[in-house]
Amino acid sequence: MATTVRRAVLTLPAAPLGPESPLPALRAPDGVHVLDARSRDGLPRDMARQIGYEPLRSLLPVRIRDGYRRERAEREFEAVVIENEHLRVTVLPELGGRVHSLVHLPTGRELLYRNPVFQPANFALNGAWFSGGIEWNIGATGHTALSCAPLHAALVPAPDGGVMVRLWEWERLRDLPFQVDLWLPEDSEFLYVGVRVRNPHERPAPVYWWSNIAVPEDAGTRVLAPADEAWHFGYERSLRRVPVPRWEGADRTYPLGSAYPADFFYEVQGAARPWIAALDAAGQGLVQTSTALLRGRKLFVWGAGGGGRRWQEWLTEPGTGGYAEIQAGLARTQLEHVRLEGGGEFGWLEAYGPLSAEPARVHGDDWTAARGAAESALDAVLPRERVDAAYEAWRGCADTEPGERLATGSGWGALEVLCGGLRLPGTPFEESMLGPEQEPWLELWRTGVFPAPRRALPPGPSLVAAHWRDMLETAPADPLTEYHLGVAQWHAGDVAQAVRSWERGLAPVPSRWPLLRCLAMADALAGDPGRAADGYAAAFEHLAAESRGEEPWTAAESALGQEAMTALLAAGRLAQARAVWDRLRPALREEGRFRLLAARLLAAEGHVAAARRVFEDGFELADLREGEETLSEVWSTLTDRPLPPTYDFRMRPPG
Repeated sequence: MATTVRRAVLTLPAAPLGPESPLPALRAPDGVHVLDARSRDGLPRDMARQIGYEPLRSLLPVRIRDGYRRERAEREFEAVVIENEHLRVTVLPELGGRVHSLVHLPTGRELLYRNPVFQPANFALNGAWFSGGIEWNIGATGHTALSCAPLHAALVPAPDGGVMVRLWEWERLRDLPFQVDLWLPEDSEFLYVGVRVRNPHERPAPVYWWSNIAVPEDAGTRVLAPADEAWHFGYERSLRRVPVPRWEGADRTYPLGSAYPADFFYEVQGAARPWIAALDAAGQGLVQTSTALLRGRKLFVWGAGGGGRRWQEWLTEPGTGGYAEIQAGLARTQLEHVRLEGGGEFGWLEAYGPLSAEPARVHGDDWTAARGAAESALDAVLPRERVDAAYEAWRGCADTEPGERLATGSGWGALEVLCGGLRLPGTPFEESMLGPEQEPWLELWRTGVFPAPRRALPPGPSLVAAHWRDMLETAPADPLTEYHLGVAQWHAGDVAQAVRSWERGLAPVPSRWPLLRCLAMADALAGDPGRAADGYAAAFEHLAAESRGEEPWTAAESALGQEAMTALLAAGRLAQARAVWDRLRPALREEGRFRLLAARLLAAEGHVAAARRVFEDGFELADLREGEETLSEVWSTLTDRPLPPTYDFRMRPPG
């Protein structure tokens, strides 16, 4: 059977993604994946250097995606299916290029954890993310900001004369183009994935890549990798070297052997073949291997505790079974970023397929024998030399221009390529890809003037790279230009100049709330909660007066209302917080985040019983952040009773 590639439609119960937040993401990413300073002592020198290399100062220019909900309805997703006589691969280009399913056809076995629903949750760097399948994480520590975004996709000739599927996009946090080529030779039991990240700039760039593979979390499933030690990272934010497989009385290579969610980054020695496998009680499952550049291997577990189990339900449907993640990355740990020189590129090949090994050996007490059995089984079905040869063959096709287009991503890459005069063989970012969001920036580049909007709407996305900041600095200083200039200066770390730009933009202008909100955020981060509260109150008042009630305005009211109430409560301005609440649209008051704010406001006003009733009546915090403990913290201020299981998302041990 020759390999075929076809379009398909995948229908799933799906929650709506909703709109992006129109507020620029001025805050630094949350500290869930930040290493406690006390844990840095004694780390290997290269690891310590890469942990400290270019962490994100903000998520700019990416926007927060937090408009999703939890009510699901049937929805059709465009899919691409790659198939031969051994494997059927289902890819979702409109959702970050996620491999949704990998079926071994001779046995009918699904090799991945295939989520039966599409339910966004707040795990990506910019919010919306969903679980299951194989995802391609690029950008910075965490799940990519492209988790729920469309990628460009097209057909490209494969090295064996067949066809492969190319996915590509412009990663905006680091301003780097990348491509993922999915290739299934007609006689192969393994899916090959060629990946390339390029730096078209003169300056070096920090690169982050982890391929995350969700696998079923059956009671008998064991994860094996060529390592005797691992770096354990939990939500206590500490990193420590631990033995593999047993640590603190439990075998941690079984995902349910841990009580709390945790990462285990395996210490794969330099000369060892990089691979990782998840095999069930019968010794069958999935293996992933790669060329040597992709050196890191990791196991992520949700653990057997209440918080981890609640998260599993939250991300899918109760009763559908849990999952763990086996992963592969450029560095030892996900806390690190790797330097890519200007004009350089990283490229590697991954392989995914079924593996079967003698169950008595892979589940035995002798760890050396267990991982040796898995590695021997891998060598028998896919020798290392074959992977290296496939990589060399793929490199000859990496620059081939795509043919038939299957999907369209964003226009941001086209803007950067056009304005920078860049040439990127194999990943065309054509002028035809430009869209409405890029139009004002294209006009700025062509005319030196940032155009006024055609109708009253919240400001569009800001661009913050140095060349765009330079253009904004020389453009006529109207309020909208000052707003975008301030955002770019803020991203560059020039806080004082950003504040001055926003203040200049406040000259008599009909739409003041975007500037007032930026200034309020600056005050909050500068440690002046009173001044920040005043600014937020004024910003929300202006927004409420100006809002037209359409979706972009409602998204702005929701985002700014949450920030304003939070700041006002922190400053003890209860009357002003109540005033914001009173001006909210009734539909917004029913959102989970506002139900929680209502409970906090009621408690601060002395109505503790009424605040507790908000919890007792029930609400869902659709955008609950990974590692966030707000629900348990607020509950503990209202009562001494145990936290109800429905609100228990705690990911670390008490204390």
